[in-house]
Amino acid sequence: MSKEHKTTFESYRLSLSAAEDEALTHFFTEYDHHNFLKASDKALMRRDFENAILKYISLGVPLETALKRLGIEHLGGFYARPSLRWFALDSAAKIYPFSMAHGRMAVFRLSVYLTEEVVPEILQMALTFTIKRFPSFATTVKKGFFWHYLDTAKRRYSLEKEASIPCRPLIIARSGSQSFRVIYYQNRVSVEFFHVLTDGFGGTVFLKTLIAEYLRLLGIEISQDSGTFDIDGVPSPREISNEFSLVPKTKNASGFVDKPAVQMSGRLSRYKPCRVLHFNMDADALKLAAKKHSATITSYLLALIFVAVKSATDETKGSINIQVPVNMRKFYPSDTLRNFSMYCGIRLPLREIADVQSIIKDISDQLTQKASRDAMSEMVTATRRIVSALRHIPLIIKTPVIKLVNGLLSDRIFSSTLSNLGVVSLPSGLINHVVHMDAVMSPAVMNRTSCAIVTCGNTTTLSITKATADPSFEEKLYALLFADAVSPSVEGSALYED
Repeated sequence: MSKEHKTTFESYRLSLSAAEDEALTHFFTEYDHHNFLKASDKALMRRDFENAILKYISLGVPLETALKRLGIEHLGGFYARPSLRWFALDSAAKIYPFSMAHGRMAVFRLSVYLTEEVVPEILQMALTFTIKRFPSFATTVKKGFFWHYLDTAKRRYSLEKEASIPCRPLIIARSGSQSFRVIYYQNRVSVEFFHVLTDGFGGTVFLKTLIAEYLRLLGIEISQDSGTFDIDGVPSPREISNEFSLVPKTKNASGFVDKPAVQMSGRLSRYKPCRVLHFNMDADALKLAAKKHSATITSYLLALIFVAVKSATDETKGSINIQVPVNMRKFYPSDTLRNFSMYCGIRLPLREIADVQSIIKDISDQLTQKASRDAMSEMVTATRRIVSALRHIPLIIKTPVIKLVNGLLSDRIFSSTLSNLGVVSLPSGLINHVVHMDAVMSPAVMNRTSCAIVTCGNTTTLSITKATADPSFEEKLYALLFADAVSPSVEGSALYED
C-alpha cells in the first residue's frame, strides 16, 4: 500500500462524523471476517475497497450509498475458504497447454465498448465480486503426471490498464497465476482468456456479467437476463461440466489430418500480432450483401476471405483452407461455460477462386456438410481417441510430440481462421450503455491473419489479427465489402513494429 494512498484515505476518515466512522469501521471488520487470503492479497484487496470508496466520494456518492453498493456480502465465502477444488481439462483443451513452448498460447479477447470512460476503481471491485461466480475461471493451470489440469486459485484477481499488444501469452508458470486477464482502455473493457478455460460462449457470459456488475456498482440496475449471471448466485454443476461427454461415439473418426494449405506471402513479423484491425459494419447492410449472394453471413464472409487470401499470396498452386470454429451447443444444448467447440476446414483450390459469386455455393455446401452434427461428432471421437492413446504416457514424454503436432501441423493445414460468435444479446438495462463489441483471435504460428466476427446491436465487427505488415489482405477485403455496398469504418492499431 502506497504512503500516498494511506495518507489520502486517513485524511478522508478524519473528515467523517462519528457515525460515519463507526459505519466504516464495521464495514472493514466484516471485510476481515470474509477474507482469509494471504496477507499481501488481503491488504491489496482492502486498498481496492478504499480506492472505490474514495472514487465514490469524488463522484458525489454518499458514504452510506457507497458502502451499500460495496456490500461485503458480495464477497460470499469465496475468499474465506481454502482452495480445494480442481478441474480436469476437457478432451479438446488438453492439447492447448502444449502450445506454450512455441512462444504462443491459444488466447482470445472479447471487448465491450461503453458509452462512458471506464472507472478503473469500480471495475476492479466488479471483478472481485464477479470472479467467485465463475469457479472454473478462478483457476491456474498446473502440470499433473499425465495431463495439465486447472487448480482453484484463491487470490486477488487484478485489473490491468492496456499497455501492450493484444492476446499476448499469459504467464502461468507461477503458482496461482491467472489464466485470464481483464484490461481497460478509455471506454473499452476487454477480457483475454486462455482457451483451456472457455470458448466464445462462456467468455461472453463472463464479460456481460462483469459489465452488468460494473454498472450496478455505478448505480445502474441491470436485470439478470440475456445470458448474465447473478454474482451472488450458486454456480450450477452444469456450468462447469465437460460436455464433450454428451457427444455419442461414432463409427468413423476424422477431421484432424489434412494436407498443407497455401499461406499468404507477407513476411512474418517479429511481433505477433503486429497489428489488429476492426471493420465496423452496419449489420443490416451486411445481411443485404449476403442475401444478394443467397448466402449466410458466415458463407459470404468466407467467400470474401478466400478472394482476399488469393490476392495476398504469390502461390499459383495448391489450395486455401479456412478454419471455422463450431459451437457444439447448437447440436447438444448445454449450459456449460467451459470449452465446447470444435472446428472444420473449408477448402478451395487456388485455380477455382475467381470472384465471390463463383465460389459462394461451394463454400455454403462445404459449410453445411463439414460443420454438421455428424461431422463434428466424428471430430470429437477422433479427439477422444488421441487423448485415450496418450492417457497413460507421462506428461514429460508426450510433451515433445504434442508440441510438434499442435505448433506446426495445425497451422500449416490452414491459411486463416474465421470465428463467428454470432449475435450477442444484452440485458435490457445494458443496451443503452454499450456501443458495440469485438472479438480478437491470437496469432497463429504460420498464418498471416486470423479473423473473428461478432454482432452487437446493429453493429457487426470483423476483427483481423495480423502477423505480417503486408496490407494486401485487408485492402482486398475492404474493397470487396465496399463493392457490395457495405462500407466498413476501420479502426485499430498502428503497426507494433517499424
